[in-house]
Amino acid sequence: MMDPLGIVSRVNTQSGAGVRPQAQPGGGDFKQELLEEIRKVNEMQQDASQATNDLLTGQRDDIEGVMIATQKADSAFRMLLALRNKVVDAYDEVKNIRV
Repeated sequence: MMDPLGIVSRVNTQSGAGVRPQAQPGGGDFKQELLEEIRKVNEMQQDASQATNDLLTGQRDDIEGVMIATQKADSAFRMLLALRNKVVDAYDEVKNIRV
C-alpha cells in the first residue's frame, strides 16, 4: 500500500528494529499528530477537487496531473480510514478487557 502521508516511513526511521521510540521532550502528542494528518488529507482532497473543477471548466488541460492529485487524495483518505479502523478495533479490545 502506498504511504502518501509518510506515516509509515516516519515510524520506521524513528524506531530501530523492534525498539520503541522514546518520547521526545516537546514532541506532539497523538491527538495533535492525528489532527495534522487529517488536515493534510483534507487539503489533498480540496486540491484534487479544485483540479477536477479546473479541468472541467477548461482552465487546466493536464489530465495526468488531475488524475495524480485524485489518486493521492484517494490513497491518503484510505490510509486515514485504515488508521481509524485500527484505533476503533483497539478501543473495542480495551473496552472488553475485564479488570
